[in-house]
Amino acid sequence: MKLCRFQTAKGVSFGVVEENEFYDMTSVDAKMFHDMESAHVEALKQQVTLSELVTSKVNDASRTKYDEKLLRIPVVPTEVWGAGVTYVRSKEARERETKMKGLYDYVYSAPRPEVFFKDSGLRCRGPGEEVCIRSDSEWTVPEPELTLVLDGDASIAGYTIGNDVSSRDIEGENPLYLPQAKIYKGSCAVGPVVTTSDEITNPHSLQIEMRILRAGTVAFEGRVNTSQLNRRVGELTEFLKRDNVLRTFTLLMTGTSLVPADQFRLQDDDLVEIEIEKIGVLRNPVKKL
Repeated sequence: MKLCRFQTAKGVSFGVVEENEFYDMTSVDAKMFHDMESAHVEALKQQVTLSELVTSKVNDASRTKYDEKLLRIPVVPTEVWGAGVTYVRSKEARERETKMKGLYDYVYSAPRPEVFFKDSGLRCRGPGEEVCIRSDSEWTVPEPELTLVLDGDASIAGYTIGNDVSSRDIEGENPLYLPQAKIYKGSCAVGPVVTTSDEITNPHSLQIEMRILRAGTVAFEGRVNTSQLNRRVGELTEFLKRDNVLRTFTLLMTGTSLVPADQFRLQDDDLVEIEIEKIGVLRNPVKKL
């Protein structure tokens, strides 16, 4: 089941995308289905899954034709976290960019994964919204990532697409600059929908593709499969929740292996398209701050 938020004449509704239609769940019960979090709370009360709750009411929902331009960020996260150096390609790229040689080789194979804070939700963008290049960065790239949608117990409620925009020159100068390389206005995008965990039974077998369009021409494209992910999603969520406080909904980006060549830099007015099997396509234009 693909859950979403989309614009209507009355405001933003919570709904389902199915067969090129929006099913407006907010039209069924504005309180119960105000958003994904309110639906989750009701599902807990009824002791059913989120998918079961929505399925039980979806036939009562009003329908409208699907239009990608109406999509909004599918879930407003309380926090966004990231996992780093979880693919060989990412390890190799980080080793080349950094002045601290050997650091990322160690992180890749260490017992403890790299888990870092990315966003409070204030800087997060949805489908069609601008992601940004820092004004003081000359080497910024998008990072397409399978993203986990976690409830307060760190159980996986669903999956979405994340774009962990990163300033590689800033992080490469010194790993302690990671927060500045990762956390700034428009440095994160998620969407277009949340696919529930009952539909994605194996997150380690999903095709990820990324295209970067520049003046209508493909400036970069690549693909990878999450089977190459060095860490299991259960391992990442276990470390995230350990001695931590999580609220519903927290997002965890699982890392990237689609790293453009070192000479590639995002530019103003580029368009980043990230596609993940069973989820959809997340599109975001790029703006230099």
